[in-house]
Amino acid sequence: MQTVPFNFNAGKNLEILSKTAFLTTYRMGKTNVMVTAWGALGVMWKLPIFVALVRKSRYSHDLIEKTHEFSVTFPYADMSKAAEIFGHHSGRDMNKLEKCGLATRPARRIETPVLDVPGMHLECNVIYARPMNAEKLDPAIQELWYDRQSNDYHTFFVSHILDSYITP
Repeated sequence: MQTVPFNFNAGKNLEILSKTAFLTTYRMGKTNVMVTAWGALGVMWKLPIFVALVRKSRYSHDLIEKTHEFSVTFPYADMSKAAEIFGHHSGRDMNKLEKCGLATRPARRIETPVLDVPGMHLECNVIYARPMNAEKLDPAIQELWYDRQSNDYHTFFVSHILDSYITP
């Protein structure tokens, strides 16, 4: 394990994020992993931050609201089979890690573990959360990504990156 700055390999990690990164949550002995392809990495309030966008309907949303933490993994190996399971099934209904044959490893600064796969990992503590305001959303984005009938908008979870490292 190699400790690195949160913005190490930023170009590579943002490219991975635009396709498939993984957000891990944990509460009361239960780990859940979801696919995330929307997020932001940067600096706010002089802190390294990761902004995760999670729909209200997702099981991960509920877990983040209760624990105020999550980890993010930018995989440096092919994870397409896991992405299929993590992206199309709910942790409410099944143990997705078991179904994929994957494991986690303990995080260093938070209770939520990280995926035990080669890649870069961020350990994040939520410092601000804000549900989307549909009335302020650009109509073109609304039409492309949201169904007004479902009201399933994202919450922006702004998190302080407490630790960042690469595992082989």
